[in-house]
Amino acid sequence: MAVEVGSEAPDFTLKDQNNEAVTLSEFRGQRNVVVVFYPLTFTGVCQGELCSIRDDLASFQNDNVQVLAVSVDSPYAHKVWATEQGYEFPLLADFWPHGDVAKSYGVFDDAKGISVRGTFVIDTAGVVRWKTVNAIPDARDQSEYLKALAAL
Repeated sequence: MAVEVGSEAPDFTLKDQNNEAVTLSEFRGQRNVVVVFYPLTFTGVCQGELCSIRDDLASFQNDNVQVLAVSVDSPYAHKVWATEQGYEFPLLADFWPHGDVAKSYGVFDDAKGISVRGTFVIDTAGVVRWKTVNAIPDARDQSEYLKALAAL
């Protein structure tokens, strides 16, 4: 079932590229969160999207906002990619149970075993305030995330 705007964001705890647990609800009352589901590490469109976030990181990760990128890849693959690309935001492993968090947000492609491109802007109360879902080959426009954040 897809998560809709106005609903409470499903909570999750996943390992980041440093093998540290990150829990969505830990940001409640403190920061808005942009959760970016992407299909696979080391792929062109995904890299382009995350590099756009990296290149304007102060807009996506600051005292008011935290970005969390999520894929089904392992923390170890994320570590190599984060180091290689200079990503200074959490890359979270929805590795096992495979794709459970993407499934809870309604962005898992069962046939391919990976998530589609879903982005959710979650406010400090844990409520989804904006979302976009694109097919796997279609890149997202990060400026839309910024507009959604500015509206909070």
